[in-house]
Amino acid sequence: MDVKLFYAIVILATICTGTAFAQSSLISTQTDKENYDEGDVIVISGKVTTIIGDTQVTLQLFQDGNLVEIAQVAVSADGNYSHTLIAEGPQWKSQGIYSVKTVYGGGNIAETEFKFTPESLVLETTSNYEVKAGSSGTFDIQYTMRGGILEDISIEPEIFGLILQIEATDDGVLTLDLPREYIDAEKQNGKDEVFIMLVEKQNGEIIETVYEESVSNSNVRTVSINFEEGDREIQIIGTYVIPEFGMIVMIVLTVGIMASVLLTRNRFQIKI
Repeated sequence: MDVKLFYAIVILATICTGTAFAQSSLISTQTDKENYDEGDVIVISGKVTTIIGDTQVTLQLFQDGNLVEIAQVAVSADGNYSHTLIAEGPQWKSQGIYSVKTVYGGGNIAETEFKFTPESLVLETTSNYEVKAGSSGTFDIQYTMRGGILEDISIEPEIFGLILQIEATDDGVLTLDLPREYIDAEKQNGKDEVFIMLVEKQNGEIIETVYEESVSNSNVRTVSINFEEGDREIQIIGTYVIPEFGMIVMIVLTVGIMASVLLTRNRFQIKI
């Protein structure tokens, strides 16, 4: 059958029957993320529970009722299928919800959706944030944030790190230049240790996340942290944070030494 004729038949069938289909247990579909920006790679995948010969999955992508993409996707021997596309081009100009519909065989249909934001509407900021370090003065952290706003950076001595308050309007990434002079993570042999990164979700749950480190020299470590829409806080935990915390440690150490001396003196007096 001619490819153009096949696509025309599929589109006509969609218009005639509408989009309000019941989900089928024979096929499932999903995307690898819930939010995408222009230029992102989108992976649509799923599974067919019962394979029907050489039948392929018909994949349709709609935005506000308009067909954005259509494709025929082969099903592997284990029933899985996958299709990759890039969110760019003349059909990718409107912000909103995009619907994915996959059809297999007669009336086996599965649907999912995701949110798309064009480049012109993606919030991105590059700036320096002045961090207050108490009696140690202030220091700057250069950052780039895509998908939200960095509201505050504060020092948290108890965790040897920083707490960042963010407003995540979309899934995004925050890249920071962390000056070693003020915050670092080191092993006992002086080599770099990994930072611990914690993210507070919209529901208050705190989870550990991974990060990428693109620069590491004697002055700075550049880290990039992914976040999701609605995330509220990021904690960066190291092994050292500014000299001001060192003074606190010295005070605690001094108190400990004094207590040890007093105990030793008392024991000596008892022995006498």
